[in-house]
Amino acid sequence: MSIRLARRIGRIKPSPTMAVTARAARLKAEGRDIIGLGAGEPDFDTPPHVAEAGIAAIRAGHTRYTAVEGTNELRDAIVAKFRRDNGLEYTRAQILVSNGAKQTIYNLCCALLDAGDEVIIPAPYWVSYPDMVLLADGTPVIVPAGREQGYKITPAQLAAAITPRTRMVILNSPSNPTGAAYGRAELAALGAMLRGHPDIVIATDDIYEPVWWGPEPFCSFATACPDLFPRTVTINGVSKSYAMTGWRIGYCGGPAELVTAMATIQGQSTSNPSSISQQAATVALNGPQDCVAEMCRAFRARHDLVVAGLNGIAGVSCLPGWGTFYAFADVSAAIQALGCADDAAFAEFLISEAGVAVVPGSAFGAPGHVRLSFATSNAVLEDALGRLRRVLGRSG
Repeated sequence: MSIRLARRIGRIKPSPTMAVTARAARLKAEGRDIIGLGAGEPDFDTPPHVAEAGIAAIRAGHTRYTAVEGTNELRDAIVAKFRRDNGLEYTRAQILVSNGAKQTIYNLCCALLDAGDEVIIPAPYWVSYPDMVLLADGTPVIVPAGREQGYKITPAQLAAAITPRTRMVILNSPSNPTGAAYGRAELAALGAMLRGHPDIVIATDDIYEPVWWGPEPFCSFATACPDLFPRTVTINGVSKSYAMTGWRIGYCGGPAELVTAMATIQGQSTSNPSSISQQAATVALNGPQDCVAEMCRAFRARHDLVVAGLNGIAGVSCLPGWGTFYAFADVSAAIQALGCADDAAFAEFLISEAGVAVVPGSAFGAPGHVRLSFATSNAVLEDALGRLRRVLGRSG
């Protein structure tokens, strides 16, 4: 029997990052010596006081449904976080808690987009943005921002991409996959371009906010452009900040009418996020933040190690980032030197010949690149860099 699938399935593809991670796991299970640098996940454990809060929640009986939009305690903690860290004033009614920031963004697409509505997405982009837009019947409009401009779009590019059908712009800073970030002045310049287009919603994905070492303090879009606050959705979560990926808690602050619509979508799909995870996330946001700073220091040291190491390999060039735990390397010269067809073939060469799994840049809308996650130990990273030097050679 052949089952006819919905046409929307044909619009999208499985997550390339998950595919690379699964491939590395299969090869390891077969006995291959593989270093997996595909997963975007902190290698640290959830801080003990946060984990204990989850255990205490179970013992205290916090195991029942909560309000779809999240508990009052967690939403109040998110309001306090936005005020403390970003200078943004939200009310509880403007906050939605979801099963990860990914669901937050999907809820937003479903609540905002009609068929044919356009969403501007700078490339390189996180792999799921275009597919979530497609699932919501929208049209992704990809705006390439190459290495020569630091992987960031310019106001002129943004202006050229806007049409009467533009409904939303998605900004991710610091960025997965590049680690590039927009400074306050750059965000203000983009905001100035959007000011004359009052029907466009700005979605700003700040999930990597605390993994930051840029030359100026982190700035969220609505902080830089307060007059655009009424049509900005600020997205964040606890996964990267507190090594809580499996707890699945993301959240946003935004216009109350839009947030209510997003909660309606969530109420008819997954309903509330885990009650236990919400208790732990409340403690994470309200508690001491030393653990966040400690993880950030480790990620910065790894960033410096990996970027320097990649720039010492023949045919590889990597710009330093301002945050995240990714290095995004331009490998176009190495691809050409090896005679590989493209970055996917190059990534296959690396996993076959060096035992190093990376994600092809074409998955992020940036052919000729690869993304490496440095969310692993220095010893593993040194081993991976040594393997890459062995098969590609040293620069110079």
